[in-house]
Amino acid sequence: MRNTLLEMVQSILSDMDSENVNSISDSVEAQQVASVIEDTFFNIIAAREIPEHKQLLKLTALADSTRPTHFQYPTDTKQLERVFYDISTTGTNYREIYFVEPLDFLNKVNEDGSNVTSVLDKNGGTKIFIRTDRAPSYYTSFDDNYIVFDSYDSSVESTLQESKTRAYGTVYPSFTQADTFQPDLDDTMLPYLLAESKSVCFSLFKGGSDPKIEQASRRLKSYVQNDQFKTKKANTRTHYGRN
Repeated sequence: MRNTLLEMVQSILSDMDSENVNSISDSVEAQQVASVIEDTFFNIIAAREIPEHKQLLKLTALADSTRPTHFQYPTDTKQLERVFYDISTTGTNYREIYFVEPLDFLNKVNEDGSNVTSVLDKNGGTKIFIRTDRAPSYYTSFDDNYIVFDSYDSSVESTLQESKTRAYGTVYPSFTQADTFQPDLDDTMLPYLLAESKSVCFSLFKGGSDPKIEQASRRLKSYVQNDQFKTKKANTRTHYGRN
């Protein structure tokens, strides 16, 4: 059974021998505890790859004819892993678009080549050269906000289309300080969130940590490192030298 934010707050207040509440808004202390849980939640997800925060995404198109291959990262994107674009003129044919480093991107296009045009970088206003006679093959980002594809086929479309993108990556979930809110973590991670939050609350509000809570937090941290996926994953090992 998944705990609500109120239930987590009540558990922490009980362990601190504080006044119980029926709602987070009932006391300042309850609101402080809820804030600690929120901060701890984001600390946990920022430092880990959480499986349930991975999903399919659509890149956000600028739909700007002066920057026909520009996109933005989707809202709350933590990391993109794979990017695809539908290059078919009839039906569907997703091609993987590969990431290249910004300087490599600049060196890949022959500025004097035929069917090449220049566009301005969204932030710096610097010229970037792209091809206009073929579907995209690779992309980069100069500022970790805007994505630039290397080309588009101007005979097919005036700008690259959001509807033709398909990406896979990790997003940051939302957190709402409401009684019924349930943090977006699976059942394996929730006890760790509660234990870490208790440890922080004891340190902040009681002037020191509880040894048993610290012990539980350490044990759970070690456990969840290797048991986050519902589907069993094969062990991956680093290979040194030649295979």
